[in-house]
Amino acid sequence: MKRNSLVRLGQNRRMKYALLICDDETRSPSNEELEADPVHRVWLEDLERRGGKLTGVRLRPIVDATTVRVRDGETLVSDGPFAETKDFVGGVVIIECPDLDDAIAIAAGHPYARWGGVEIRPIWE
Repeated sequence: MKRNSLVRLGQNRRMKYALLICDDETRSPSNEELEADPVHRVWLEDLERRGGKLTGVRLRPIVDATTVRVRDGETLVSDGPFAETKDFVGGVVIIECPDLDDAIAIAAGHPYARWGGVEIRPIWE
């Protein structure tokens, strides 16, 4: 295969990213409210148009979390999140798109980006 062919193949490769949907849980719409939200619907339609969504899940509130750590061979289990922080991961969406710029555009369209945040992480492959 010619070098130019390899470059062209690499340019067509789509990247996978995890979008960590974060907020402080003070504004947490129900699944029904989220499905009816016009901004969320437009975001889903855009993601479908791009052929980008691979999977996604919404997480239960932090009060339902359990953290497990092992220290010196002892398993430590505690209720709630590990991190003491204001913002929490409320969902994860796995997307596939051409590059980080496209991932940023997708993340910026998510409704939670307006009051929380969307962290973008490349996925190891």
